[in-house]
Amino acid sequence: MNIFKGTLLFLCFVCTTSSFFAMGWFHKTSDYNPEVDDIVPLEKKEEETSSESKIPELLALFERCYPEILFTETWDEKYNDWKLELVVVQSPGEIDTKTAIFYWADGRVLPESELEHKDEWWSLLYEYEQELRSPEEFTDEEIEQLKEFVSADSRQTASGSPMFFFDFLYSADSQRIIEQHIVKVSFLGKGMKIHELILEPLKRVEKAIQEQAETDDEVRAFVKGLKSAEAYHWRRIAGTKRMSFHSYGIAIDLLPLRYGGKEVFWSWARDHRGDGWMRLPLSKRWMPPAAVIKIFEKEGFIWGGKWAIWDNMHFEYHPELIAYNHIGEK
Repeated sequence: MNIFKGTLLFLCFVCTTSSFFAMGWFHKTSDYNPEVDDIVPLEKKEEETSSESKIPELLALFERCYPEILFTETWDEKYNDWKLELVVVQSPGEIDTKTAIFYWADGRVLPESELEHKDEWWSLLYEYEQELRSPEEFTDEEIEQLKEFVSADSRQTASGSPMFFFDFLYSADSQRIIEQHIVKVSFLGKGMKIHELILEPLKRVEKAIQEQAETDDEVRAFVKGLKSAEAYHWRRIAGTKRMSFHSYGIAIDLLPLRYGGKEVFWSWARDHRGDGWMRLPLSKRWMPPAAVIKIFEKEGFIWGGKWAIWDNMHFEYHPELIAYNHIGEK
C-alpha cells in the first residue's frame, strides 16, 4: 500500500505541502518529551446522501464514540452543512452541563467562525494502521517526504488538526480550568495524572493487562519492567506552536527501566543516528508487547508506534479512530 495516497486533513500537527499530508502513516507526530501529536490523516470521502434528513454515516460513527455527549443535528442551508449542538455534563456525576455549537465540516468539527478557513484544517477521522508497517518497505520518495515532514520549518508553519471539539469536551480552555478535571491515579503500580473522562477505559486497560500477565510471560515482564507512567503535562509539542494531547490528560507514556539497546522515540534516535532513524528496523525499536497494544486499542487508545514519526511509549485516547479504522474487527 502506498502510504502517501490520499488527501490529508486533521488531527495533530504536521507538515507543509498537501502532497506530504497525504501520508496516512504520518499519523501522529510526537511531542519532544515523548509526544506524537503530529498526525497526518488520510482523508476518506463520505458517501453523499440523497437527502439532508439523513445524517452522514461518519458523523453517526463519530457520535457513537462519545456517548457521554448529547448531539443534536440540524441541516444548515446557509453553510450547506450539518450544524451540531453538543451538550455534556461539566464532570462525570454532576448535573450542570455545558454546550457548544459546531459544524461537521467533513469531519473537522469546526465552530462557525472557522468555516471560511475549513480547508486549512484536517479531518478528525484519519487512517490508523491495522498492522505495524516495516520501514524496510519505505520507498526513497517516502523517505524524502518524511525528511521534509520533520523539518523545523514544517513543524513551525504547518496547518493542522482542529482542536475545538477536544477543547470543549475536555475543558481545555486554560491550564487552570483543565486541572479541575485532572485526577491522580495508579496505573500498573505507577502514579500519574489523567483526565477524569478516560478514568473508566483506563481502569479496564489495567485490569485486562493484569489478567493477561497471569498467563503471558512477555506481558508479565513488561509490567515488572516498567519505570514510569506519565500522562497529564501542560505543554506544547516540541518544535511547534501547538498543544500536546498530554495537555488534555488523554495521552500516556509508558517507559521501561531498560531499553535493551533499542530506540523508543524517533527524535531521540535522530539525535545520534541522524537520518538513519527513518529506516531503523522494528527489531531495533523498543515496544510494548503486542497483547498490551491490542488491549489499549480495544478500549479506544491508539498507539504511537504505528506512526512513521514513531513514539513507541505513547498511547492516546481516540475511540473515533479505532472505530473509523475497524481496529480489532478482523
